[in-house]
Amino acid sequence: MIVPERTDWEEKAKGILRSEMARHSVTYAQLVEKLAKKGIEDNERNLRNKVSRGKFTAGFLLQCLSALGCTSLQLE
Repeated sequence: MIVPERTDWEEKAKGILRSEMARHSVTYAQLVEKLAKKGIEDNERNLRNKVSRGKFTAGFLLQCLSALGCTSLQLE
């Protein structure tokens, strides 16, 4: 199977999510719990892999940011 190369935008999205997790001092396990409180079921391993690959939807990114309590982002 040929895996497509990551785009700069996917890397940026992954970086934003990881940065916000660090800024809020939230681990992957804690993010799974926060997502579950919003009715979004996942497990730590899947979450870690999804973020590591940088292959996730904008909707997923927004769900995570909401679970982290983000109210604003600076993109530049």
